Amino acid sequence: MTTQAPTSAVSALDEAFSIDHLLSDDELRWRDSARQFAVERIAPVIEQDFEDKHFRREFVAELGTLGFLGMHLKDPGCAGAGAVAYGLVCHELEAADSGWRTFVSVQGSLAMSAISKFGSDEQKGEWLPPMARGERIGCFALTEPQGGSDPAAMTTTARRDGDDWVLDGAKRWIGLAALADVAVVWAATEEGVRGFVVPTSTPGFTATAIDGKLSMRASVQCDVLLDGVRVPGSAMLPGAHGLSGPFSCLNEARYGIVWGAMGAARSCLEVSIDRARTREVFGRPIGATQLIQQKLADMLVEYEKGMLLALHLGRLKEAGRLTPTQISVGKLNSVREALAIAREARTILGGDGITNEFPVMRHMANLESVRTYEGTDEIHTLVLGRALTGQAAF
Repeated sequence: MTTQAPTSAVSALDEAFSIDHLLSDDELRWRDSARQFAVERIAPVIEQDFEDKHFRREFVAELGTLGFLGMHLKDPGCAGAGAVAYGLVCHELEAADSGWRTFVSVQGSLAMSAISKFGSDEQKGEWLPPMARGERIGCFALTEPQGGSDPAAMTTTARRDGDDWVLDGAKRWIGLAALADVAVVWAATEEGVRGFVVPTSTPGFTATAIDGKLSMRASVQCDVLLDGVRVPGSAMLPGAHGLSGPFSCLNEARYGIVWGAMGAARSCLEVSIDRARTREVFGRPIGATQLIQQKLADMLVEYEKGMLLALHLGRLKEAGRLTPTQISVGKLNSVREALAIAREARTILGGDGITNEFPVMRHMANLESVRTYEGTDEIHTLVLGRALTGQAAF
């Protein structure tokens, strides 16, 4: 089953909001490549994969071949693309399913970014090229079972034992951990929080996929147990000291969400436009009624605003002027408005909107997860409140 909107709906949306003239030829090539992959590879199978809780590992190498993994990094083997190009790829992948944008984020914006930003030359050489090719999968182990919003309270520890480090603790909601070849693990030490590059084959490292999810069912999130995991001294990320290390990686992932969530919103808006044109009630298309047109107009306005904000943040990022506060504005707005668009789309589709004939309920369920990870609405609201008042209310 495919979830792509008819061409007429896509054309109508493009005509109402033309962003192409704001993008370079290179950015358009990246976007079109991601759109083709999303339409031809993900869309035909995603509804069944979501139903079956199936992650298609074979797509990983394909994403690597297309250059999407760690595409914003300048390291050997990485594409070195601009921030807007990366955002557009996130946008197209999440228009198909949040799970595949999440994969690209975990691999590139979290695991690979941590090694790129803070790793030794040896760590970068060993891991980044095969991860960029999709030959190795990485994960980023920060969140713990008691909650993710206060990483300063982490209980996972790393202690010195001779020339080695020994890691003990537990992590939760770690994307890809059961599939990963390497984990970037954050742990409390006597020197403060430090990061470690841990091959998942190391004795004592156990990752268990979390079952029972009603969201993000076509991707993998895990519980991780670290029981006396011994790694050499060279496993520590030498450039990461304190929580600023993982936070900088989280900001990379949050930036991708700003674009990605609007992709899910676009998908919902496209199928709503088509439904408004083709479903007839009381002898005419429902799109000929004022109430439906108001819904579509409101959805379009929020989608356009979200995309223009994403583009603005992307240009700031490329200029080296993007701040964490600005990223919080984008993450809070994009996910909140994408959820509102998805819910309005469901009303336009009527009862059929709850079926997998349409992607709306799947997007809505996925967006509930996106709303929580990489900073909840509440956390980003308090980040903005602190910026405006100078007072921390956490």
